[in-house]
Amino acid sequence: MAKYAYPAIFTKEDNGYSVTFPDIDGCFTCGDTLPEAVEMAEDALCLALYDREEDAEPIPPPSDIRAVQSHTGDIVSLIFCDTLEYRKLYDNQPVRKTLSLPNWLNTLSERAGMDCSVILQEALKAKLDIS
Repeated sequence: MAKYAYPAIFTKEDNGYSVTFPDIDGCFTCGDTLPEAVEMAEDALCLALYDREEDAEPIPPPSDIRAVQSHTGDIVSLIFCDTLEYRKLYDNQPVRKTLSLPNWLNTLSERAGMDCSVILQEALKAKLDIS
């Protein structure tokens, strides 16, 4: 999970813009307007990189934006994405975990009205340095 920046090529079409990522096979999208195409490009890039992270596939290095080949009239721009933020938005369904606590600790936490699920989430975020 990381933050990424990849060059994208925006091509003006009759009905909007098509977007391709020269470094990411199969990653392309479109939008009716340039702002919509940029938003769609961010989402497409995050999804493509998230899928690669999930499948433990290597993440290709981004090209230098100055070296990207495009046609006259195309717009080449960097698109940024944060796959951790993407996970937080789209992959946040609860997962049931079984854990073991000593009975005395369980009893004290119940008496104190503590929610072990919330405490575990907070501890994992702290351990993983996630805010």
